[in-house]
Amino acid sequence: MTAKNPDILQALNPADCFTLAMDEQIRRENMPGSLCGFALELDKMPDVAELTRRIEELVQRFPVVQSSLQQRGRRFYWCRRQQPRPIFFQRHCPATDAADPLRTYILEHINRSAEPREAINPLEFHLLSDGARHLFFMRWLHPLCDARGADLILKYLNTADPGQRQSFAESEPLVDVQLRKFSFWQKIRLFLKAKRHIEQLDRYRSIVPLQRDLPARRLNYSTHRFSAEQTRLINSLARRQVGLTGTSLYYIGCLMRALEQITEQPEGDAYCVPYAFNLRRQKALTPLLGNHICPLFAQVPKPLLANRQRLFEHLKKQNAEVIRQQIDYAFLPAMWAASWLSLQKHGEQLRKSYHHGTERSSFWFSDIGQPDSTTENFCQAGVTGMFHLCQISTPPALALLTCQFQKQLTLTYNFLEPLYDQSWLDRLHIAMTRELLNDHPGETAGTTNHPHDE
Repeated sequence: MTAKNPDILQALNPADCFTLAMDEQIRRENMPGSLCGFALELDKMPDVAELTRRIEELVQRFPVVQSSLQQRGRRFYWCRRQQPRPIFFQRHCPATDAADPLRTYILEHINRSAEPREAINPLEFHLLSDGARHLFFMRWLHPLCDARGADLILKYLNTADPGQRQSFAESEPLVDVQLRKFSFWQKIRLFLKAKRHIEQLDRYRSIVPLQRDLPARRLNYSTHRFSAEQTRLINSLARRQVGLTGTSLYYIGCLMRALEQITEQPEGDAYCVPYAFNLRRQKALTPLLGNHICPLFAQVPKPLLANRQRLFEHLKKQNAEVIRQQIDYAFLPAMWAASWLSLQKHGEQLRKSYHHGTERSSFWFSDIGQPDSTTENFCQAGVTGMFHLCQISTPPALALLTCQFQKQLTLTYNFLEPLYDQSWLDRLHIAMTRELLNDHPGETAGTTNHPHDE
């Protein structure tokens, strides 16, 4: 394909098509598509000249980051631009009494008017300053890479040794690598196993916290950071409830209970939450680009929510069963087959319940754990905090994105206005804080000290 079409740099893999289908769903709501972002809060301006050199080197080594997403026949490809567009921008945002200028810039950029896929940059970097505060914002189009890949791109930019940067290399999609391990008939059996799993999930009608018949207008976000002491307590409770590797399940379960507490008479039978299974080896530096994930689901029937112990026992047992039955890998053939559907059909298959025709997801969730991209500094500037953003389809119009940075847990709630507003998010976070710091199975925690709000 590339020999006959020299402008084609790379084809999308099945997991890329999965995120592209969600990009289409978001665009159909007159939103700007599946845009995501990482933000590093800095204590001073980094070495701009060195940062510029490393970004230029990144573009030379991985030209896909400056390419154009184009459809050729039924498939999509990253193609060379005849006139490449800049991807690094510096902005001085003067401080005003009316608003936080850095936050205003990020919101304007993540809520930009919808552009054709062919025109939008798949990756951009924005260095922002209001004189007193400084922020490095990375914005990417989700079909380009997943959150782990974005973290690796930041790690690449933060690697001072040119020789060590050479160890970052592209390789073939891990989805394809895993698929080759199975015979044709094994793939058929895996596909049927994934189909049965989804049908079982879809027996329950998912609870979507707010059912407002309103069009989405803009993404907003609310970031909250817990102290190191609170984070240690949360980690201890998570280990006790769901084990060493189940921290994400602890966040998900706590948010389910928090939503149940503040939502008046929610309709539905169960909370159902999609999250990503990462195919990369831990600490692997490759591949940076492309999506190398499978979707999994955490689902809890409503009657179990009243008791924390039963809730987390259910989540832990469900997750163990998914791993035992290889449901994570069972979705690989399903993603490959779905990549041949139209984007509209693919997105509808992802979002809509087979049995009820309603939204499958109660909210979106992403946990990047402890990011590798930064330690104490970024290009000679100290890093004081980190958060991330993502555009969402409506419904569910709500996402929780988490990370633990410098031994502090950060929660970033992403929500679509006017379906949700800040006052509702404040109530949700108070309930979420109680749940995260609660150690009383079967009852709701009392008042706690609230974390610092950014």
